[in-house]
Amino acid sequence: MPATDSRTALVRRARKVDRVLAATYPDARCELDFEDPFQLLVVTVLSAQTTDRRVNKVRPTLFAAYPDARTMAGADRAALEQIVGPLGFFRQKTESLLKLSHALVEQHDGQVPPRLDDLVKLPGVGRKTANVVLGNAFDIPGITVDTHFGRLVRRFGWTEETDPVKVEFAIGDLFPKRDWTMLSHHVIWHGRRICHAKKPACGACPVARWCPSYGEGPVDAGEAAKLVRTEGPA
Repeated sequence: MPATDSRTALVRRARKVDRVLAATYPDARCELDFEDPFQLLVVTVLSAQTTDRRVNKVRPTLFAAYPDARTMAGADRAALEQIVGPLGFFRQKTESLLKLSHALVEQHDGQVPPRLDDLVKLPGVGRKTANVVLGNAFDIPGITVDTHFGRLVRRFGWTEETDPVKVEFAIGDLFPKRDWTMLSHHVIWHGRRICHAKKPACGACPVARWCPSYGEGPVDAGEAAKLVRTEGPA
């Protein structure tokens, strides 16, 4: 935390930023489409190294062919590769889906377990993916530390940690547990739309006054406005 921030001041500032982001992005949510916990688990695994919008495009075809863990576990590898092909790394992703669905069938009777400890034992599932599933499919609060979240909480001065697990615990300590899932959405939406990695739109940022990193990007309102995205990356 910044040297001038006491613990109490940091908590107040962090929660103020979250309230402003909540008002800025009232529709913030998981940007991956899904209908049940299995679908969310699969599309979250597929979203690695690609965008949510691309995953959403293949989702209907994927789940029309393999609606549950049992059918996906028995999928023909070549057919599954063809469906996930547009996402890149299709062989690796096909292997991940086959291993994941087999594990769900063998260990959990084909159901997605609503417990962090069980989820992270599944092939290809780390804490980030597990928290996405828990928070959005089961309403169990979790903090999703993706690249956007990690970048922004460090820019905000909420933590200096870089390890995702340490970031998760550090930020979780600043907010009530009930707020964790929506906090993740607010921060990630802001990272995708305004607080970009290479050139943040500082002059168009609704939380600039509380951000110690203000000025890393253009502060001119007109220049910054050109950098603002109305939706997540394609």
